Amino acid sequence: MSTKPKKNAHHHGNLRAALIDAGIELLEEGGLEALTLRKCAAKAGVSHAAPAHHFDGLPGLKAAIAIQSFSMFSQSMSEAAAAGDPSPRGVLRSICRGYLQFGISHPALLKTMFGLGATEALKYDLQGAGRRAYDILREACAPFVPDGTAPEIVEAQVWSLIHGFTLLYIGGQFVHPLPLSIEDGPFDQVTALLDHLGASAS
Repeated sequence: MSTKPKKNAHHHGNLRAALIDAGIELLEEGGLEALTLRKCAAKAGVSHAAPAHHFDGLPGLKAAIAIQSFSMFSQSMSEAAAAGDPSPRGVLRSICRGYLQFGISHPALLKTMFGLGATEALKYDLQGAGRRAYDILREACAPFVPDGTAPEIVEAQVWSLIHGFTLLYIGGQFVHPLPLSIEDGPFDQVTALLDHLGASAS
């Protein structure tokens, strides 16, 4: 693939967004190892020095991509919930389905979102970017929190289940090659563990 910059590949005055979009394309096409500032500039059709004016090196670009990816991630869970069973248990299963489907569709973005260290996450306010996604999880878990139990306990249980399962799933540990949809793997069998949460909720 040629790395020669393409003329007029971005909208005037929106170079930062164009570079983020270019970085996402690189990740989607070639995974984490494909993302470099020089390749990002080439794909956006600008000088290789251009990213330095908008990002604090490669970590800054990754953080900007992660922030946009969290928005896509939240949308995936919200859309899955809206399309599924509206009961509390159905909503919980649906957001887990949206979580997993995002991982299948965008594995490199998921790894970028959760791959920055604590220092980078604090510096670039990744906590703020991930708040909407976590709030979706929190709201879905709320009906299953027993009286006298801290909500964070149930939230951690559900998050650990679906995040760990997603990473194993997209890593090819259950199905090889990487499945294209949830229906190709054991999603329903694994999320049946959620049935043990909050017996009084339906």
